[in-house]
Amino acid sequence: MTIKHLIISILLVIAPVVCFSQSSYDIVIKGGHVIDPKNNIDAIMDVAINGDKVAMVARNINVQGAGRVIDATGLYVTPGLIDAHVHVFYGTQNGFVTGDGRKSIQPDAFSFRTGVTTMIDFGSAGFRTFPKFKEEIIDNSRTRVLALLNIVGEGLRGGPFQQTTLDMNARRAAAMALQHPDIIVGFKLAHYTGHEWGPTDSLVAAGRLANLPVAVDFGSARPPLPNCC
Repeated sequence: MTIKHLIISILLVIAPVVCFSQSSYDIVIKGGHVIDPKNNIDAIMDVAINGDKVAMVARNINVQGAGRVIDATGLYVTPGLIDAHVHVFYGTQNGFVTGDGRKSIQPDAFSFRTGVTTMIDFGSAGFRTFPKFKEEIIDNSRTRVLALLNIVGEGLRGGPFQQTTLDMNARRAAAMALQHPDIIVGFKLAHYTGHEWGPTDSLVAAGRLANLPVAVDFGSARPPLPNCC
């Protein structure tokens, strides 16, 4: 990978282009290819930053008095990226591994260095374990962590827990989502290996109750389904 393919990520949404000039910025990023779909920007621009805010996006910003000037010629400058499928619920609780212990990562260790500022956890926690997930991980991460809530109350605890249809409670899942509308953005059914549609029906019911999208990971079946056609 050449340096021209690297990405400089701005940690906040880029502000609209303005026409006035100002100096004494903390940081000015000069000459990068700014891509900001929200504000319809796709051009060589400068970006000025004061504190933790993008103060200005324009061509040829005056750098007089700037605390730091970064030459981004040949680089892309973007708002923070969103990683739409991660597992970040890690740790132990009552002697068992929380979330998906084999795959979970620490958000801040794998986000900012790759230009990511928002991660969406894909079903690691269910309505029973989400409060612990929020307390231990979400509330203590600089990375913004959003979540798809597992329809299984225990989340991705593994083994027989993900096959227990009695723990797939649409009303309790929807109620938890409605308590945290700024964090929970949908629901997920994962790793169920039975042939019944009941778990999917519960997932869809939760989505309808909370007016949120759903995701299904069918994965496999036991016994294996016959080949079709």
